[in-house]
Amino acid sequence: MASPKLRCCRFATTSRTHPRPSVVTIDDPFITETNDTKNKLYQKRKRLLAAAAPGHYQAKVSGAARELSTQGAPPAGRWQGFGPGTEASAHQKEKIRALEPLKAKLVTVNDDCNKRILAMRAEEKTEISMLKKEKMNLLKLIDKKNEEKISLQSEVTKLRKNLAEEYLRYVSERDARKILIADLNELRYQREDMSLAQSPGIWGEDPVKLTVALKMARQDLTRTQMELNTMKANFGDVVPRRDFEMQEKTNKELQEQMDSLRDDYKEVRKEHETLLQLHMSTLKERDQFYSELQEIQRTSTPRPDWTKCEDVVAGGPGRWRILAEGKNSDQLVDVLLEEIGEGLLREKDFFSGLGHEESVPPFLRFDGVVENKKPTKKDVVKLLRDAWKERLAEEQKEKFPDFFFNFLEHRFGPAEAMAWAYTIFENMKLFRSNEIMSQFYAILMGERSESVYIKQKETITELLKEMTNVDSQNEELLTMEQLRTVLKSTFPFKKEEKIQELMEAGGWHPNSSNTDLLNYHSLFVEDEEGQSVPFVQKLWEQYLDEKDKYLKELKQLLGLELRDEVTLPQVREALMTIDPKLDKQTLNSYLSQAFQLPVTKLPEAGEDKGEGIVTLLQTALQRLQVADVRRVGPREQEPAS
Repeated sequence: MASPKLRCCRFATTSRTHPRPSVVTIDDPFITETNDTKNKLYQKRKRLLAAAAPGHYQAKVSGAARELSTQGAPPAGRWQGFGPGTEASAHQKEKIRALEPLKAKLVTVNDDCNKRILAMRAEEKTEISMLKKEKMNLLKLIDKKNEEKISLQSEVTKLRKNLAEEYLRYVSERDARKILIADLNELRYQREDMSLAQSPGIWGEDPVKLTVALKMARQDLTRTQMELNTMKANFGDVVPRRDFEMQEKTNKELQEQMDSLRDDYKEVRKEHETLLQLHMSTLKERDQFYSELQEIQRTSTPRPDWTKCEDVVAGGPGRWRILAEGKNSDQLVDVLLEEIGEGLLREKDFFSGLGHEESVPPFLRFDGVVENKKPTKKDVVKLLRDAWKERLAEEQKEKFPDFFFNFLEHRFGPAEAMAWAYTIFENMKLFRSNEIMSQFYAILMGERSESVYIKQKETITELLKEMTNVDSQNEELLTMEQLRTVLKSTFPFKKEEKIQELMEAGGWHPNSSNTDLLNYHSLFVEDEEGQSVPFVQKLWEQYLDEKDKYLKELKQLLGLELRDEVTLPQVREALMTIDPKLDKQTLNSYLSQAFQLPVTKLPEAGEDKGEGIVTLLQTALQRLQVADVRRVGPREQEPAS
C-alpha cells in the first residue's frame, strides 16, 4: 500500500480533473479523464479524510466542478496531532489555491466571450433596425408611386371621356349645320320658283322650261360646289409646280453651298488642330531650348576650334570633315577619342589576361598574355554581322557570352579564340559610336537584352515590307504622302510630331511636296562599318525615348522612391493602368524580368502570395530598362493619333 505522502501527491494530481461549470471549454489533457477514474479518486479521498478526521464532514466533490470545496475540512488545533491527514488537507488547500488563477482565467474568458456575443448581437440589432427603416421607406415610396400612378390613370380616363364628349358634340353640330344649310337652300329655291311662276312675262319664255333649266343649273352648281370643296380639302396646302420647282432649285443650291462650307470647315478645323499641335510642340521646344541655353550660359566654355583636328586625324581634312558632319561637340569628342584610341590599340601587340574571377566575363577568363590580332573596323563589323546571322539561325539558344566564345572557337579554332575574344572586346569598348559594335557590346555585357536588337530588326523588316506593298509599280519609289501613310499604319501610337521627325530624317523638308518621290530602299542602307542612315537612327532614338517615358509613367504611377520596395501586384496593376491593352503573355514577361522569376512561378492576379514577392523599385526599373519594353496600346485618355 502506498504511503500517505504518495497518496496525497496522487490526489493532488488528479484533483485537477474536475471541471468547473463554465460556458468555455478548454482542451486540457488532465481534464479529459474517464468517469471511472473520477469515482476511484473520490473513494480514495473519502477514505483518507475518514482516517484523518473521523466524525467530521467530508468535502463534497461535484462532478461538474473543477475546484475542491473546503467545506467540512478538519479544523486546525484539535486534530493537529494527526500527521498524515493534516498534511493531506494542507496539500489539498495548496493545490486549490494553485488552481485559483485558472478559475479567474476561465471567468475572464467567459466574460470576454459574453461581451463579444453581446457586441455582435447589438451590431446585428442595429443593422436589422436600419434595414427595417430602409424597408419602411421603400414601402412608403412604393405606396406613393402607386398613388401617383392611380391618380394619373384616373386623370387620363377623365380626359378620354371629355374628348369623346367633345367629339360627339362636334359631330352633332356639324350634321345640324349641314341640315340647316340644306333647308335654307331649299327655301331660297322655292321662293325663286314662286317669283318666276308669278311673273312669266319678264323672261319671255316658258316658265316650265325655265324651271327645268334652273333646276339643272342648281344641280350643276351643287356638283361644282362639291368638287370645289373636295379640291380645297385635298389640295389646300399644295403650292403651284412652278413655285415648287423654284424653291427646290434654291434649296439644292443652298444645300450644295452648305456641304461646301462644311467641308471647308472640317479642313480648317483639321488645320487648326494641326497648328495647335505644332504650336504646343514649338512652345515645348522653345522652353527646352531656353532651359538648355540657360544651362549652356551657366556652364559653357569657349567652343573649341575643331579644324585643328584636321591635321591630326589620319586621312587629313577630307576624312575629318566626313567624320564631323552633323555631329555636336560631345559626339566630336567621342570621334576624336576613338581616333586616338584606334592608334593606341594598333600599337599594342598583346593583351594581359583578366584572370578567372567572377567579375570577369566568361569569354575573357584567361591567365597570361594573348595576341592582338589588329583587325580593321570593317573586319570587326563583318565578324559581328556573321555572329548575328548564326545567332538568329540557332535553334537551341545558349547564353550569349557562351555563344560568342563558341562562335570564335568555331571560326578561328580553340587556340586563337581567346586572342580574338580580347581583340574584338577591346575594339567594341573603343568604338562606342558604332551602332553594331555598341549594341553587341551592351548585349554581351548584360546591359541590354538581345530581344531588343531582334525586335528592332523585325520592325525595320516589317516597315520595308509595308513600303514594298505600297509600291505597286515595283519602282522602289514612294511619294511623301505614301511614306507618311505607311509610317502611320506601322506605328499607330506615335504622335504627329514623331511621324514628322521620321519624315524629316527620311528626306522631307518644309519645301517638299506630297508628290515628291523617294527611294525607300535608301532609308535602310548600312555602310561597311555598320553605320545606319539617319532614318534608322531616328527610329532607334525614338524607341529609347518611348521606353524611358513608359518607365517614367510607371514610376510616377507607383508613387514610390527609388529605394522603396515594390510588390509584384503593385507593378502588375500599374502596368495595366498605363497600358490597358497589355496582353497576359507580355505582362507576365515584364513581371518575370522585373522580379527575376520564371513565368511559370508567377502568381495569378488576386492571389495573396504575390504580396510576398518584393524588390527595390530602382532594381525593377533597371531590369525593365534592359528588356524589350514598349507600349502595346494607347491609354484611355490619350487616343492614338
